[in-house]
Amino acid sequence: MKYVSFRVAATRPKCTFILSLFLTLVSLADAEESVWKDQEGRSAPNTESRASKNDFGGWLVVTPDADWKQKWETSPDTIPYFSTSSTVEKGKQLFILIFFVNPDLDDNHNADVTYDIESVRPDGSFSIKQKDVVCLRGKLEGNSYYLRLAPSIIKFVGEPKDLPGKWTVHVTLKDNRRSVELPLKTSFTLK
Repeated sequence: MKYVSFRVAATRPKCTFILSLFLTLVSLADAEESVWKDQEGRSAPNTESRASKNDFGGWLVVTPDADWKQKWETSPDTIPYFSTSSTVEKGKQLFILIFFVNPDLDDNHNADVTYDIESVRPDGSFSIKQKDVVCLRGKLEGNSYYLRLAPSIIKFVGEPKDLPGKWTVHVTLKDNRRSVELPLKTSFTLK
């Protein structure tokens, strides 16, 4: 199990081992650069599970934390910490959290963010396949650079009949006003 820590208004992970890369959102003054920054303020490179393009950012986090909701629903000044995992045993659970930041806004401060999602079993079949799931459509409250959690949370429970092996989750996060798509991918192994 590995752990990731990221610093932003309204976000958090928990850990005994913390990767050297602490992610934070850029300030409005730095809006011309990548949305994701390391602890020293350098642009963090896009990865399969975390990316930004044209000032819009998205991130997939796989966590075994059953208390993810309590960790998330705190004041924006509190940094939440989520443990992450790339494996799960049968009978155990994982949660796939979809985060996004800085969607484009119209004159009334409205955003239009959707996503497509596919969850692929080890044999290549789909356990989930949905298009244009609404993530945020309407008025955006607060600073657009606050990290936001998509309303749909994917809960995976390793059931006895589930195929062991690598499960892959593909999410295409879409800022429809900006016409930007972020293809994101994460995976975990069911043992």
